[in-house]
Amino acid sequence: MTHPTSTPGVPPGEDEPWSLSLVVRVERDPLPAHTDVLVAAARAVVLLLTDERTTTPGGEFADAVAAWRGRRIRKITRRARGVKWERTVALAHVEARSGDAAVRAFAPHPRDAVPELLRPLQVGGLDLPDPEGAGAPPAVQGALTIRLCPDVAMSTGKAAAQVGHAAQLAWERLPAALTSPWATGGFGVRVLTGAPVLPAGARVDVRDGGFTEVPPGTVTASAGFED
Repeated sequence: MTHPTSTPGVPPGEDEPWSLSLVVRVERDPLPAHTDVLVAAARAVVLLLTDERTTTPGGEFADAVAAWRGRRIRKITRRARGVKWERTVALAHVEARSGDAAVRAFAPHPRDAVPELLRPLQVGGLDLPDPEGAGAPPAVQGALTIRLCPDVAMSTGKAAAQVGHAAQLAWERLPAALTSPWATGGFGVRVLTGAPVLPAGARVDVRDGGFTEVPPGTVTASAGFED
């Protein structure tokens, strides 16, 4: 009897993993705060998914997003500064900001076919602090609240991917009665650390694939409209 072989890091049945690249601008001064990066990352993902280049048949992002959605929704966080950041503007993208943080989201691509402008950018090792004494951000009417699991340690780069997953799942799975006002309000996001406060049917949970930093199946984040 023979058994199917698999490529390390590739789930059975997924012959060509695809990833959506998030690029965080990390200048030395001002250095973006951890939570601001997460807010910008979550918004960037939803802005890309709702961009007319994605939603219009034949749009610039449409086929790539469709191919990626048919697989696991991997996201890879990269970082750039100075001229490397400026060069990425030449590749079609959306951008979101929060405080001193700026994050660009680019069309998904096969994991092993990274666009040339993104290939030199560092993956991993992005771990930023929040300002000393920073408290939990206040609730904002109509904003999505993403809660990071307090028992799961993640770098800023890893957490950015997880909040991106949470924002995507919220947009795709929560009732339109909640997501439509969210869109009208510009996709506001609040990110904090803490256990879910909404019942299971009123939130989405992110379970990690286990390829980096945390074991497979770990619940890393939850998201819902708490106000």
